[in-house]
Amino acid sequence: MIVFIQHARASIDERRIKEEWVRRVLAAPEWIEADKTYPDRMLAFARIPEFGNRLLRVVYSEVANEKRVITAFFDRGRAKLRRGP
Repeated sequence: MIVFIQHARASIDERRIKEEWVRRVLAAPEWIEADKTYPDRMLAFARIPEFGNRLLRVVYSEVANEKRVITAFFDRGRAKLRRGP
């Protein structure tokens, strides 16, 4: 189950990120990393073809059987570092 905290809802609305894209990244990420600052958080990454193939980063935590989305944004810096198909 995926839950969007209030901050996540506000940030994706402000950034014009579709909830569907966030769900897609969590369901099938290209890769996942542990957050270096917050050990209880994970970072999921995937490209969004409908948005110019830009790389979407979704920050989330796992609690019980839930993935709680904290925020999401298009990550220009990481996209430059990790090129792929």
